[in-house]
Amino acid sequence: MSGHSKWANIKNRKGAQDKKRSEAFTKISKNILTAIRLGGGSTNPEVNGALKVAIDKAREVNMPKENIQRLLDRFEERKANLVSVVLEGYGPFGVPVIIEAETDNKNRILGEIKLIFKNYEGALGESNSVMYQFDRVGEVELENMTEENQLELIDLGAMDFDEKIVIIETSLLNDFVKKVEESGFKVIRSESVYRAKNPVILANEDQVEKILDFVDELESNDDVLGVFCGFDYN
Repeated sequence: MSGHSKWANIKNRKGAQDKKRSEAFTKISKNILTAIRLGGGSTNPEVNGALKVAIDKAREVNMPKENIQRLLDRFEERKANLVSVVLEGYGPFGVPVIIEAETDNKNRILGEIKLIFKNYEGALGESNSVMYQFDRVGEVELENMTEENQLELIDLGAMDFDEKIVIIETSLLNDFVKKVEESGFKVIRSESVYRAKNPVILANEDQVEKILDFVDELESNDDVLGVFCGFDYN
């Protein structure tokens, strides 16, 4: 769920901390496929900055090189039959939600997503029913960032900052990732996202947990690329 890495502590308290190796590989595999899709279908990490970051993370958890190449080859085989889908709606507590998916069966994904919304007392909406509440931007999450670093990052193209996340224009995403890595920064995540202009303020951690459960179910669908929720919690 993009733009909400600060909810990690709440999310971690809900589940087991030690992930099995196979579970880690499953998550990394999806991250690689998502990076390819969000990178315009490019399987070349030298061109697709988000894919390069995903592959680097796969190597950090010792995913075999053959597994990574198999994922790239599988996407190349399937991509001719894939269509992009953007779904919009309201989740629990009136939180606006945008879902990006890529599928070879539009009716199936629509039915599956609609059921998840229903189970969480939300509802899918028409096209542009919530889109106007979001800005399309690029996000680059860095391992470390100080106020002094921010001046350097602004020179490289940064528009704004949110904790360790740099916000930039989507068209600059791949070039920006290359520049910051060349400058010695460690990139944790980079992708194009939807950021809410005026997030819904949730009342308590229970509501945050319900939203995170809702997002987990959406993200568990193999065809879903990204889930973007407009909420905050003080």
